Formats: sequence, C-alpha cells, structure tokens
Amino acid sequence: MSTIKLLRTSSHNALRTSRGWCRHAASRPRYDYDLVVLGGGSAGLACAKEAAGCGARVLCFDYVKPTPVGTKWGIGGTCVNVGCIPKKLMHQASLLGEAVHEAVAYGWNVDDKNLRPDWRKLVRSVQNHIKSVNWVTRVDLRDKKVEYVNSMGSFRDSHTIEYVASTSPGAESRQVTSEYVVVAVGGRPRYPDIPGAVELGITSDDIFSYEREPGRTLVVGAGYVGLECACFLKGLGYEPTVMVRSIVLRGFDRQMSDLLAAMMTERGIPFLGTTIPKAVERQADGRLLVRYRNTTTQADGSDVFDTVLWAIGRKGLIEELNLEAAGVRTQDDKIVVDAAEATSVPHIFAVGDIIFGRPELTPVAILAGRLLARRLFAGATQLMDYDDVATTVFTPLEYSCVGMSEETAIALRGADNIEVFHGYYKPTEFFIPQKSVRHCYLKAVAEVSGDQKILGLHYIGPVAGEVIQGFAAALKSGLTVKTLLNTVGIHPTTAEEFTRLSITKRSGRDPTPASCCS
Repeated sequence: MSTIKLLRTSSHNALRTSRGWCRHAASRPRYDYDLVVLGGGSAGLACAKEAAGCGARVLCFDYVKPTPVGTKWGIGGTCVNVGCIPKKLMHQASLLGEAVHEAVAYGWNVDDKNLRPDWRKLVRSVQNHIKSVNWVTRVDLRDKKVEYVNSMGSFRDSHTIEYVASTSPGAESRQVTSEYVVVAVGGRPRYPDIPGAVELGITSDDIFSYEREPGRTLVVGAGYVGLECACFLKGLGYEPTVMVRSIVLRGFDRQMSDLLAAMMTERGIPFLGTTIPKAVERQADGRLLVRYRNTTTQADGSDVFDTVLWAIGRKGLIEELNLEAAGVRTQDDKIVVDAAEATSVPHIFAVGDIIFGRPELTPVAILAGRLLARRLFAGATQLMDYDDVATTVFTPLEYSCVGMSEETAIALRGADNIEVFHGYYKPTEFFIPQKSVRHCYLKAVAEVSGDQKILGLHYIGPVAGEVIQGFAAALKSGLTVKTLLNTVGIHPTTAEEFTRLSITKRSGRDPTPASCCS
C-alpha cells in the first residue's frame, strides 16, 4: 500500500472511530462483521482482541488439523501449544537436571546416582499448563467480545468466508461476510519426501505431548528448533543425534553458530554433517532404521533409533484458504504483503508466520497484529518495524542476538568500515562446579567511524534472552560503543561483560580475561 493510500485509509478510519463503532439495532451494515480473522495463534488473537477493543465486530476462526500421528491441541497457536511455551518448559526441566548435579559441588547433599526424569510426568505437567492457557484464552476472547468458531475458514470471494460449523459428517457449510479479513494461519513443520517419513517420524508438533520416552533420537535439521529439541532431550538423559544437511543455524552469525555446535559436541551430542535422510523403516523390534547419505563423500550409511524427529523447516498453511478466489498473491507457501501488511487485495491483510520474508517469531506476530488493528479501527498510523528484532536459541548455553551478524555487516558496509569488539568470559557461578567456560563468548559488531554505532550484539551464555532483551532496546535507540563502554555494569553478572568489551578482532589481542574483577 502506498503512503498516500495508507494516510487516506487512516483518515477514513479516524473519522469512523470518532463516530464510534457501536451499531444500532435498526442499522443494516453492509457486512456481517467489521473484521474476520483466520487463525487463532499469536498474531490472529492479538489482532482480533485489539480490534474488538476498538469497538469492531470481530469473528475469529481457528482449526488445528491433527498431525499424522494424531496430535492436536486447543486455541492459541504454535507458541502456546507446540512452540515457545512447552519448549521453554522442557528447556527448564533440562537445566534443572544439570543444576542438581552442580548442587553437590555447592555443598548440597544430593543423591544423584539414580537421578533421572519421569518423562510422562513431565509431559503431563507441560500439557496441564498448556490446557490452562487454552482455557484462559477462550475466556479472554469471550470477555473481549470476540466471536470464536472452531472451524477452518476459506475464501468464497474477497469479502466472504466459508466454513463448516460442525465436525459432524455431512455438516453443511456456512458463509459470513466481512469488511476486512486478516489471514494469520501460521505454519506447520515440513516432512521430507522420503519413504517412511510421515508414517514413522514426528515433529515439534508431537514431541511435547509424546506419550512414550523418546529414547535414542535422530533430530533431522540444525535450525533453532532442531538444536533446542536435541539439547533438552540430552539434558533429560536421552541420546540425540543431529543430522545436518548443510550448516548449523543458517541465517545466524556463523562464528556464534559454530561455537554453539561446538558446545553441543562437548556435551556429548553427535552431528552427522552434510548428511540427508533417504528412508525410514520399522524393524521387527519396533525401532526405526534410518538410511542416509553423506552428500560430501557420497557414502551411504544407516543407524537405528527409537524416535526420528523432523526439524527441517516450516511451511505456510495457505493450501486450504482458497486464496485464488479472493485474488491474494502468494510466493512459495507464504502471502506477499506490503509495509502495512496489506496483501494484493487492499482490504485483506496478513500477519505472523504466514507472510513472506518477515521474522517468524511470536512477539513479532503479536505486535504486528495489534498495530494493524489500531490502524484499521483506531486511526493509528504506526507500522510494524521488522528490523533489529532480538531472538534466542534455548540451548544449555543460550545464544541470543539482535541486529546484524558479522557477515551481514561486512557485506553491507565493507570490512574496512566494521569493527568487531569481542571477548570470552567466565560466569562466576561456573567456578565451583567447574563447568566449562570454553564457549562463553560475546561480541558487538559496530561501525568504525565516529562514536561507533553498534549494528549487532551477540551473546552465548546463561540466560541469554534476559541479557539481550535490554540491550535490544538500547540498540534500537542508537546504542554506540562509546555509550556502552561508559555504562557501569552490574557485578558480578554476565550481562556486564558487554560493558567491558575493549578488545577488537582487528587488534589481534587475546580476548580471554585474566581476572573477573580488574
């Protein structure tokens, strides 16, 4: 949408807001609803609730198609049910197991000889929490006057949504009309096109409610989902192996990604490099034989696992939306939008993981959904800023970053115009249990000139997300190296290491500290 068109739309919306969105019983609005939202995940719910708060008449459709092994869940989308929330809980369970062993060094009398988690109890605890969030979400929609239909909605035309009101066989389809439609259906994990993949494998949609212990697990894929799953499985006492098609954490800073992989290897997680799966077969004993090929050596191999978990990426759920009937343009399996989240049809918008070329992160989806609703129904003009979005990979030593990778900064600005401040550090709490500090590392990617504006911050270590969150706000506010080094750190914390970054890669000096207090 052009700036002029956006301003016209905003002015029009402001006029309607000033008149109020309350409809008198005698009035006959042109459409059944002011807004229909397709998708009850983070983006869709945020948009729907914000729009209803502005006085709009809102209907939200949400339907979860069961996975091939039958996993299904309630309203709330990927994050709540099969994403961020259960992942963080499993991550915490893994860290607690590690902490129990460390407690011995700190003087606690812990009998850790037979220490092992109860997988089924953990899964029940995680699922009980998720169900409570599902319930709260339903109540919240009711309180905010958002109508909710547990059904798959699809386009009949650009203003008409068709759906089946019941899951009973032979149920008739119904239609509703809306002035605006927001598509927020998100995505689901991909399966490789090989024999046995769908029938015998699982994905992150299944692992958090998996009834049996995963056992020896092959995790196929080395993006953040694959690495996180492999790490919490290892921390819980299982035996994961990670199969990597090309590189670890594609799209992230290469040095940090390689450090993370090295940390995982040190903790006993093997990697099958440049390897792709060829087939999965069920053996007589119930275990899974995986055949694979190393694409570098062209050597074929095989191994036996209890579980195969696919983490090879996600696809947008556009197939059943009938977008052609509405005239909405797509690219690959995503929807193309402009800076205002408008599709090729001006009154149809898309937010969240379904849109092409934007960060697929829950906080991004939530904020984008809210801002869109305010522009449509409250006369606001603020657009979503997709730059410098912080994110974290929840591995035992977490990796968090915001802004540019070192490679991106050099590619955009040139190597001579980039200065990288870096350092290893030693978390105080690691000393007594003698934990490895080999991979505790951070760096700031900055401009060479002036006060040296910081373009990217990267950190591997404890509670990385908590550390980077505050620095993310500073970076978006124009943080410079001069300001960073003039900031007094909180001692002893790991976050303070950013305020001590005085060694550059260009200098060639050793970035390993000799002391923590001088």
